[in-house]
Amino acid sequence: MTILLKIILRRFFIVLLIAGIGVFFYFGYSYIFSRVITGEITGAKHLLESNAIITSPNVRAQSPQIFSFAIAIRDHKTGEIVTGSSEDRQWAAVKEGQCARAEFFPYPPWELSKAGTYFGARLLGLYDNCEIALKK
Repeated sequence: MTILLKIILRRFFIVLLIAGIGVFFYFGYSYIFSRVITGEITGAKHLLESNAIITSPNVRAQSPQIFSFAIAIRDHKTGEIVTGSSEDRQWAAVKEGQCARAEFFPYPPWELSKAGTYFGARLLGLYDNCEIALKK
């Protein structure tokens, strides 16, 4: 009886471990496969003018769409222009031609309509000169 119990417990813990790894991979995919890009900003566009959203005067919560930005950075290593979206207010301070270090988070491949694209671009550093950014 104890041998059977050991086998059952061992299999239970193996299944539990595999399930835990699967849950970690499912929820952490974007962080695991994030990509840090350093290069020249080729585009940073505010997607929606703040006065274009009409809300009731009683509603105090602001829509995250007010702070939506489309970002494009030319990777200094490959020359690829990496694009992504973000709702981070820091992107309001950037201008085309500046150099930035940013982290791009990919949509997971099981989100078929968005697979291969990036969201939540996080500004890690902003520089006037790319030579300074590349040293860091």
